[in-house]
Amino acid sequence: MNNSRYEELPIFMKWMDFLGWFFQVTEKFPKRARHTFVNRMQSIALDIVEDLVEARYSRSKGAILKRANLRLEKLRVLLRLSFSSTYLSPKAFEQAAKDINEVGAMLGGWRKSSNPVP
Repeated sequence: MNNSRYEELPIFMKWMDFLGWFFQVTEKFPKRARHTFVNRMQSIALDIVEDLVEARYSRSKGAILKRANLRLEKLRVLLRLSFSSTYLSPKAFEQAAKDINEVGAMLGGWRKSSNPVP
């Protein structure tokens, strides 16, 4: 992929960095968790990438960004469950929470700037 097209979209680059780390971490989950937690979380994370790309090229971004935010919340919940099930280490959970919170803030800013209140 040509990253220069997304240079002006820091949220996309941040999410792609997160995904690289996230896929490495979740591949270490026990086999019994791969079909439940890992598949679902990776699917949601990839859906967020698609939402970001779609929003980047759409005139009406509001609904797309809202959907991405909802997916981010779902991922947060699944990460919490993974942590409480001890599939995710405290350090990895802390890193994931930090990254997701940062992306969430960026997403909120994008939503606000795309839909300014008069």
